[in-house]
Amino acid sequence: MAGIRIATFNCENLFARFKFNKNVDPDVAVRDGWDANRAHFSILNDLEKRITALAIKETKADVLTLQEVENLDTLKRFRNQFLGGARAYPHALAVDGNDPRLIDVGVLSKFPIVHARSYQHLRAGRVPLFSRDCLEVDVDVPGGPLTLFINHFKSMLDKKDPCKGRAKTRPARQRQADAVREIATARFGADAGSHRFLVLGDLNDYLEADTQGRNGIEDLVAWDAVVNVVDRLPEDERWTHFYKGNNRCGIPPAYRQLDYVLVSKALAEANPGSPTVVRKGMPERAERYTGPRFDGIGRDKPKASDHCPVTMMIDA
Repeated sequence: MAGIRIATFNCENLFARFKFNKNVDPDVAVRDGWDANRAHFSILNDLEKRITALAIKETKADVLTLQEVENLDTLKRFRNQFLGGARAYPHALAVDGNDPRLIDVGVLSKFPIVHARSYQHLRAGRVPLFSRDCLEVDVDVPGGPLTLFINHFKSMLDKKDPCKGRAKTRPARQRQADAVREIATARFGADAGSHRFLVLGDLNDYLEADTQGRNGIEDLVAWDAVVNVVDRLPEDERWTHFYKGNNRCGIPPAYRQLDYVLVSKALAEANPGSPTVVRKGMPERAERYTGPRFDGIGRDKPKASDHCPVTMMIDA
């Protein structure tokens, strides 16, 4: 049976923005709504998105899960403009989630998407539980439907206390990690690991403890129903994101894993290979990576993203 390449990628600001008439205040228009028939819509930062597309093509993904997508129209326009159109990825899905900046998760697929469910309605007290969403989709690949739980957890940024952002935002990620486990268990039962699913996305935390304490995602990543396949790589190759550090807060530069492909135990046992982390789109400041980069990459910008795509071959 031919393998299926499944990838996750925080493509960083895959946005389109409306260009309003000169006498319209965009802030007021966005707040109060607008007439799309009187607006112009285009991809934000065409040059960077061309490089983003090169990183996606490098994955050779059959099913591509994405974070930081503005909406389905933007995703389709990006696909049509840079990825070869519907011929390359005939199936596209994105659902508006909870992020007030319109940062959503989505999927492009060569195979039919036969089921989709959003969990943006779940609450943690008075606020949404998921910062964006946990988007559950079934993709009808050879061998039968494969379930994906696509996530983008709460970031480690706390504008009120940036020097303690990881600690301040940890409880939100803990709730989100627990909820994903509960969702998968509700779908597949107590023996969830024996079923065919993956949890993918930017979980916005690394596994190592630091001066701000432990991570907020361990209960999901170390769940015995899944395998973090990035752990199959050599230790110094497990990073998917470069953080330049914060001198004022005394936080040094770091190469960390923020992007995860968690494969159900049964699928992981049937697929002992290692994932691929695509780093050709990283900016030059990520100096640990010494391999080739795409043409046009700069010291900081342009770049494909501040994250690396991670792709895994699954004999599904």
